[in-house]
Amino acid sequence: MQKDMSPFTPGSPVGIDLFAGREQQLMEITRYIRQAGSGRQENVFLIGDRGIGKSSFASVMCELADRRHGMIGVHVHLGGAAALEELTRRVLQEVMNAVQDRPWYARITERYTPYIQQVGLMGIKVSFHPPSQDLSQMAQQFPQVLGELLARIANDQKGVVIVLDDINGFAETNTFARWYKSVVDEVATHFPAYPALIALSGTPERRDQLARHEPSLLRVFRLIELERLSDDEVTDFFQRAFGQADMSVSDEAMNMMVHFSSGLPVMMQEIGDATFWSDSDGIIGLDDAQAGVTDSAITVGRKYLEPSVFRDLRSPRYHTIIRKIADSIASTFTRKEVMSRLTHDEQRVFDNLLRRLRKAGVVEQDRERGRGAYRFTNQIYPVYMWIESQQSHWLNN
Repeated sequence: MQKDMSPFTPGSPVGIDLFAGREQQLMEITRYIRQAGSGRQENVFLIGDRGIGKSSFASVMCELADRRHGMIGVHVHLGGAAALEELTRRVLQEVMNAVQDRPWYARITERYTPYIQQVGLMGIKVSFHPPSQDLSQMAQQFPQVLGELLARIANDQKGVVIVLDDINGFAETNTFARWYKSVVDEVATHFPAYPALIALSGTPERRDQLARHEPSLLRVFRLIELERLSDDEVTDFFQRAFGQADMSVSDEAMNMMVHFSSGLPVMMQEIGDATFWSDSDGIIGLDDAQAGVTDSAITVGRKYLEPSVFRDLRSPRYHTIIRKIADSIASTFTRKEVMSRLTHDEQRVFDNLLRRLRKAGVVEQDRERGRGAYRFTNQIYPVYMWIESQQSHWLNN
């Protein structure tokens, strides 16, 4: 069977056609988009663990705002940024890129013309780079800058939806928290109408960081929490995705893919993609799913565990402990159980390893089983750790 393109997109937000679940959250965000379009500024915090699908939800938000509600939707990725000037530059640049094909584009960019360049890499894009002094002033006067833009598009668009994604660098200091609170206060006191929805996207840890910097800030946000998808929602996603490629899935294969996806969209994409390429006849059977799970475990491990866990653990003792944890490929374990299988030297470093695994988001406390119990954050991690530990054991022997 010749294949040209996988319907899965690991590492990229999923399109609206394959977006799974989240009906309640979509209804809620739709309500806030409408209220913003009527002139009331809305502030949303999109919260969820790593791999839960926040970026996909953000992309769907922006698409819904544009297609159905007459608002400009921009998804601003802030990875690598920690300065308010860079945040402001990226927001304005993304707005310009979102509307560059509209007949009124020149109306909202005329004052910034000297700072705009057209970049012809992978299509025409707007590159926006004002002088640092001007950019600093724009950041400090962000409510006014965005307010002027809203006024210029008022006859053509109802407003704007801005998602600020990957706020890690901004959550670490109090600068962003205080700035954002000042933006909200400025809008509330000086703008009778402000048709904008601004959404932050981050993990619970990032939200807690912002709360420590500026406790009053969190009161301004409407909270939308993304949890793991149900088995039925994951099944529906796989059926639709494989259906796009005219491929069928056996019940046994489906059950395996659903189980190892752990309700996490990032794992659904990895497993689906690996299984798609493992199949040779257009019918996904158990063997295909097993191969897909194994291949995706290796891919996921190299992406997420190698940089944050294995490369820093040079001691053979760590690898021996990991092998003992992963021997049964179980999703849960207790500190007591593992300690009983370790040597004295291994016991001395186990708690350090456990802290590393928790910090990297590999394991978390299993509160249902009580104190000292832990579980892997998804079913793929223990598979990779088992593969890695077996390989390490073979190489060392």
